Amino acid sequence: MGSLKALVKKAKKGDGEAFVSLITQYEDVLYRTASRLLNNDEDVSDAMQDAIISAYEKLHTLKNDEYFNTWICKILINKCNSLLMKKKNISVMNEHLLPEKGNDEFQKIELEDALNSLNEIYRLALILYYIVGLNVKEISEFLKEPEGTVKSRLSRAKLILRNNYYKHEGVIVYEK
Repeated sequence: MGSLKALVKKAKKGDGEAFVSLITQYEDVLYRTASRLLNNDEDVSDAMQDAIISAYEKLHTLKNDEYFNTWICKILINKCNSLLMKKKNISVMNEHLLPEKGNDEFQKIELEDALNSLNEIYRLALILYYIVGLNVKEISEFLKEPEGTVKSRLSRAKLILRNNYYKHEGVIVYEK
């Protein structure tokens, strides 16, 4: 955590390499988050690019350096939502996730389909928890919702997935 704070401080002082280093650390999380919310790779790339530019321009507004991850994810999710509103699309299964190799690819498609079937509030809670890696308290602050509400959404989302997609498989396992 110390190195993160140091990088954020350097980036705030105008060190471009420090900012690039920060983005590199979170690039995979940002990509996975955007790809769960948007329909295609072009939109994902646009949202990520817009979010990174906005983060660079507004880095001085980040109050607590240790929350850089949460802060940039919030920017990205806002950019994704803005893109969705522009296009008035509903997130559906990505076309580029066609089965190529065996069962593992099929399971990824099945998970995509399951996530896309969820109501937006449940899908967002699962993405923030399992993909972005935020804890319940951080999600609560991020969404400006009580912790109990976040816990309920996570629980209900898992129950919906378990009942609709994974009845015979027991517990849903998500590997990062």
